[in-house]
Amino acid sequence: MVKYAIIFALISLVAGALGFSGVAAGAAGIAKVLFGLFLILALIFIVLAALGVGAARKMTK
Repeated sequence: MVKYAIIFALISLVAGALGFSGVAAGAAGIAKVLFGLFLILALIFIVLAALGVGAARKMTK
């Protein structure tokens, strides 16, 4: 997901440099959404890991 966010950010920068402001704005919007979604999912997984939910807890029983 971060990979696609970086790709869309690069597309946005290149399109902006070439004067395609509509494409740049669209790609930047997509990059922001993907990066935000990545941050939310990463936070959820960090909390779950701290609580001990998942495969590591099942193996210790």
